[in-house]
Amino acid sequence: MKKYTFLGYERPNGRVGTRNYVAIIPIDDLSNTATEGVAKLINGTVALTHPYGRLQFGKDLELHFRTLIGTGSNPNVAAAIVIGIEPSWTNKVADGIARTGKPVEAFWIEGHGDLKVIEKASRKAKEFVQESSELQRREFDVSELVVSIKCGESDTTSGLASNPAVGVVVDTLVDHGATVIFGETSELTGAEHIIARRMASEELRKKFLEIYNEYVEFIKSQGVDLLGSQPTQGNIAGGLSTIEEKALGNIQKTGTKPIVGVLDYAEPPKTKGGLYFMNTSSAGAEAVTLFAAAGAVVHLFTTGQGNPVGHPIIPVIKITANPKTAKLMSEHIDVDVSDLLKLKISLKEAADKIMNYMLRVCSGRLTAAEVLGHREFVLTRLHRAA
Repeated sequence: MKKYTFLGYERPNGRVGTRNYVAIIPIDDLSNTATEGVAKLINGTVALTHPYGRLQFGKDLELHFRTLIGTGSNPNVAAAIVIGIEPSWTNKVADGIARTGKPVEAFWIEGHGDLKVIEKASRKAKEFVQESSELQRREFDVSELVVSIKCGESDTTSGLASNPAVGVVVDTLVDHGATVIFGETSELTGAEHIIARRMASEELRKKFLEIYNEYVEFIKSQGVDLLGSQPTQGNIAGGLSTIEEKALGNIQKTGTKPIVGVLDYAEPPKTKGGLYFMNTSSAGAEAVTLFAAAGAVVHLFTTGQGNPVGHPIIPVIKITANPKTAKLMSEHIDVDVSDLLKLKISLKEAADKIMNYMLRVCSGRLTAAEVLGHREFVLTRLHRAA
C-alpha cells in the first residue's frame, strides 16, 4: 500500500495539526471589541469574533461551549487567549481548552474594562506567538489527519465528477487509517436510506435516522416551502431541481466505506480512524465551523457554481469540475478536475490530484481561501436566547 505523509505540528496531547495559530476567542458578542483589539496589536493571532454568548441556555448553551472549546482545542491552534464579559463562562472555556495541554490564558472585562484587558491579553498573546513560532513541522503518516468534507453551490458537475473524485480520496484516507467527517443533514434527503445502510451497526443506523428524522420534521413543522433554500438558487441554476437530485450527488463524496460513528453538533470522534457522520447545518460556514470544533484540521470543499467560503483555523480546499467556474472564479479554486468530465483523466487520476494537493496544504501550502482572507466563523444556534 502506498505510503502518504505530510509535515505537521504535534501538540502536547499527541494530536497533529496542519497550521500553527494563536487564537483569540471571545465568549460573547460583548467581548468582540477587546478580541479584535488584541488581534490588531499582535501579528500571528486570529480573532474568532461571533454574535452570540449572552443568555443562552440548555442544549444551545452546551453547543456554544462545545464549539468554542473544540475550536480552541483544535490541533491547528498552538495557544489560545479567551476573553469574556465575566469570569465564570470565560474560565469554563479556557479550562476546557487547557485540558489539551496547550498554553491558554483567560481575561474578563467586568471590573477591568476593555483597555486593561486588551493590554494584558496582548502581552500574553505576544509571548504565545513567539513561543509558537519556534515549533517545527515534522513528518507524520496520513493516519494522523482528521479531514472534513462538504459541498457548496453544487451543480450537475458536482455529482458527476468532483464529488465522486473526493469519494475516492475518502476511501483512500480511511484505508490508510485517517479520520473523515461528513454532515449536511438536510441535504441527505432522498438518499438518507443509502447512508443508513452503510452504518456499521444497527445501533448507529437507528441513531442516524433519529437525528435525520428530527431535523427534517422540524423543517416540516415550520410550514414553509424550502425551494430556493434547498436546493439553493445556485443549485437550481446549476441544474439541480430537487433535493433528491442534490442528495444523490452529495453522497458521492462520502465514498463507499462503512460509517463507524454518528456525532452530534461539534462532537469529536470517539476513536481514531474511519468515516463519521456529524449532524450539521448544510450552510457552508456553519458546517465547517462545527467540523473544526470536532477536530478537523483540513477541509475538502467541492463546488459547482462557485463558493468562496473559508475558515480562520482550518484550511478549506476548493475543488470544482465545472470548467466555467474554474475559469471565471479561478482565484477561489485550488483543484480543477474538469478534465474528468472531458474524459481526459480518469476518476483515480482526479482523486490523486486532490490527494496530492491536500497533502501539500497539510504541509504548509496556503489555500486560495486563506490567501484571499476568507475566515468565516459561524456558530450554530439551536433556539432563541432567554
